[in-house]
Amino acid sequence: MTADVDPALYVGGVTLLFFFWVYGIVAFVRDVRRRLIPTVRQFWRGRQRLREQAQKEREREERERQLY
Repeated sequence: MTADVDPALYVGGVTLLFFFWVYGIVAFVRDVRRRLIPTVRQFWRGRQRLREQAQKEREREERERQLY
């Protein structure tokens, strides 16, 4: 026995599933752009700031050693 499915119902169901699939992808991309990318940028700026502070501290200590 084969189940006869109305073609319009089949196309409608597939379209509905495709809509939610695309919506999920768009929501993921939006979340990445709004949450992940700014977080990574903030983390990177913090790491750069720490490296710069450490470099300045090393240079200051080196100058102090040279003075004594």
